Amino acid sequence: MPRRTIWRRCERGGVWRMLLPGVVLLGNGEPTDEQRIEAALLHAHEGSVLTGVHALRRYGLCNLPVIEEVHVLVPAERAIASTGFVHIERTRRLPSPRIRAGVPTAPVFRAVIDAARRAADQDVAVAMAAEAVQRQFCPPWALAEELDRQHRAETRALRPSLEPILGGAHSVAEADAWKLWARSGVPEFQWNVKVLDAEGRFVAKPDGWCDEVGLAWEIDSRGCHSEGDHFRATLARNARYAAAGIVVLQTLPSRLRTEPDAVLAELVAAHSSAQRRPRPEVHLG
Repeated sequence: MPRRTIWRRCERGGVWRMLLPGVVLLGNGEPTDEQRIEAALLHAHEGSVLTGVHALRRYGLCNLPVIEEVHVLVPAERAIASTGFVHIERTRRLPSPRIRAGVPTAPVFRAVIDAARRAADQDVAVAMAAEAVQRQFCPPWALAEELDRQHRAETRALRPSLEPILGGAHSVAEADAWKLWARSGVPEFQWNVKVLDAEGRFVAKPDGWCDEVGLAWEIDSRGCHSEGDHFRATLARNARYAAAGIVVLQTLPSRLRTEPDAVLAELVAAHSSAQRRPRPEVHLG
């Protein structure tokens, strides 16, 4: 087709739309996310790999920001630039892609770190990493290794935010709790581990657990624990804690930020209370 015909059809009010240099949408409406991704990969040429938020969405992650930018990895020697809604990143560590719905897609651990580096809000970065770990899309050690492989200048600000996730926290609230614990002087906490009673029966999977004294820390939001089946499950969990002799501290997620000093004092007091009685006969499963 003659170039002038293409340009004429892509002019304002035309029947086509120029999405990127050399990439035309055969329609004049707003492109869908799928069309943007396809256009970005055409612009980046064969061998490019989708990463970042749009890659994570293809795996089924939910705690993701709504963004138009499509992040694409290309070989380091490829002379191609970012343009429009496409962010091109040249790399000497091009990952072996997974094909997701026909699109070459970076592994979850790489896509999480790539997305987190470009997140405008650190809470967004933590939420993405937490969901990837909690839903077992990737283990914490894979995120840690990817952080170590990337340029330290690009990940320096990100590392402190993700440290709680690498330590076992599964949410932004648990990451806030992890940071308070780190200030508390309380002995080592483990996160999201199974606790069993003396007979090997399941007690609970607390958000935080101090095995030295048998202290559980639950970050319980009103929305998830105050109504219907969630409320009954919380009562049953607390009854199992009591029967096993476990001291449990319950904290609202909002208080971790609005009243950090008060929560810190409560954590230290709960640990002291647990320390004063004999440790219950419970163990990790």
